[in-house]
Amino acid sequence: MNRMPVLILGLGNLLMGDEGLGVHVARALEKMQWPEEVDILDGGTGGFQLMSWLESYEHVIMIDATLDKNSPGTVRQIRPRFVQDYPSAMSTHEIGLKDLIQSMALMGTLPEIHLFAVSIEEVQPLHIGLSTSIEEKLPDLISQIRQLAYQLIPTEVV
Repeated sequence: MNRMPVLILGLGNLLMGDEGLGVHVARALEKMQWPEEVDILDGGTGGFQLMSWLESYEHVIMIDATLDKNSPGTVRQIRPRFVQDYPSAMSTHEIGLKDLIQSMALMGTLPEIHLFAVSIEEVQPLHIGLSTSIEEKLPDLISQIRQLAYQLIPTEVV
């Protein structure tokens, strides 16, 4: 299968405050100019519905919120290879995403994953928008994502 170079995938639920971080980031990135080798997708809370998208790319940059013991707004860039490499307390769609990753790994169709895990303090049910501590981190997070995406484009294309 001939795969596209890079997919940037924002994950989260917009109706749960900071848990929707990945979707907010994807929407901000969609407003920027990108080379044709980079696609951006608002993956919402999709699980197995995302499989065909993931299978179509060499590299997937995921952005997701995580409930962990780090300070809100802490950004960790992880290169997970196995399900157990993902943060133990990813957001509300954790089960579907981890099941998807495990299935794709077993089938040998999993692309290279680059995960930006952003620590949040809590999930705010029925709250649209981001907290100040998360909102303040967006420019730096977006810059890191853009830098990585450009690094992943094959050199013969750039």
